[in-house]
Amino acid sequence: MTTPQEELFPATRRALLHRIAVAQAEGRTPSLVAAVVRGGRAVWHGARTSVDGHGPDENVQYRIGSITKTFTAVLVLRLRDEGLLDLGDSLEKYLPGTGAGEATIAELLAHSGGLAAESPAPWWERTPGSLRPELADVLGKQPLLHPVGRRHHYSNPGYTLLGALVEKLRGAPWEDVLRREVLEPLGLDRTTGRPRAPHAGGWAVHPWADVMLTEPAEDLGRMAPAGQLWSTTGDLARFAVFLARGDDRVLSVETVREMRAPAAAAEAADVLDGAAYGLGLQIQRRDGRLVVGHSGSLPGFLANLTISVEDDVAAVVLTNCTSGPLLAGVGADLVRIVAEAEPRIPEPWRPLPEVDAAVLELAGQWYWGTHAFALRLTADGGVSLEPLSGNGRRSRFRKNADGTWTGLEGYYAGELLRAVRRLDGTVSHLDLGSFVFTRQPYDEGAPVPGGVDPEGWRGIG
Repeated sequence: MTTPQEELFPATRRALLHRIAVAQAEGRTPSLVAAVVRGGRAVWHGARTSVDGHGPDENVQYRIGSITKTFTAVLVLRLRDEGLLDLGDSLEKYLPGTGAGEATIAELLAHSGGLAAESPAPWWERTPGSLRPELADVLGKQPLLHPVGRRHHYSNPGYTLLGALVEKLRGAPWEDVLRREVLEPLGLDRTTGRPRAPHAGGWAVHPWADVMLTEPAEDLGRMAPAGQLWSTTGDLARFAVFLARGDDRVLSVETVREMRAPAAAAEAADVLDGAAYGLGLQIQRRDGRLVVGHSGSLPGFLANLTISVEDDVAAVVLTNCTSGPLLAGVGADLVRIVAEAEPRIPEPWRPLPEVDAAVLELAGQWYWGTHAFALRLTADGGVSLEPLSGNGRRSRFRKNADGTWTGLEGYYAGELLRAVRRLDGTVSHLDLGSFVFTRQPYDEGAPVPGGVDPEGWRGIG
């Protein structure tokens, strides 16, 4: 992959290089490689290494740990989109007898299925997967630690179950399905289950001395869908574009948007930290912006993928040490540097190609009681409703074939908006899930909350 370095200003490129240089030096890691994506392709690549004269490029593989979970989630969403399962289905419907079958597919994707965080000892990340040949070996005697669906509790075994689900419904090994349905269509030919040269070696760095110890690269066996993959900054850059924009060969833009939406009940600490979890994606508030992606770690490796959809910027950071720089912070900083130094240039304003006069008639100011709102027509053929004060409930609405609209977000998500007309065809009011919006505050001729006091508006005399 040719990286068009010239697309970023020199000052921006230097700031990016400085950030990863600080991370590699202060994090005491043998090497660190990073990439930045903007406008649908990689625009910067950087690397720092302790080996003189050698720096990893965008084709060098590192182990990406739990970023693998996002790939597994993509496979499950493909099954859903094909009608082979429903996210509300219980696991028991497809994999009976696991002891964790009460959890739904959606709960497993969002880590709210109540399962344990890890498989029984010995530690699965540093021992051969052959020690856990069956699902029972992964789940142990007590798979569930929490009530199903009540809390977000990160679970590696949960993604092992999702991998087994994929194998059951596809009739093929998880890795084969992944290669055929995701990796090949997206051109991720340097993402594999086992390392392929050139690849980095994994190291543990002594916490109190500048010396290192090699880490084993175990085949995780049954646990592979939770953390097996090796990849590169080049491939993960392309994967970031897919997670932001979708690709109909794999998943639609609507489905990847669904993956990026919070899907699990957040812990109190997560609320304070501004963190949530979607369907195979971590969601965070960083530097005042919403970012999605995933982090990963296995002995000898750390990885991070960070995407700001609104800024159209993503970052990939990979390193080969067991513990070192906090890559989630590094990835967020790379996104912030580009987003702030070279903010996204909006598309030119263009008038609508056509407009329905009956819909245009609805545009403008409306009142719910005494609260003022504005209804606007949107470029995609829908409408938006937002408070004029800047504070309050707001939503975009998708147009339906019968002339109504369905809310897409916030309080009004899924709620129906319709224009109620009088016998003469003029608009009386808007009905939004039983809320009545009128052209004047407490319009006398409208249903509740229309005017009810016969004396009308008055001051204090």
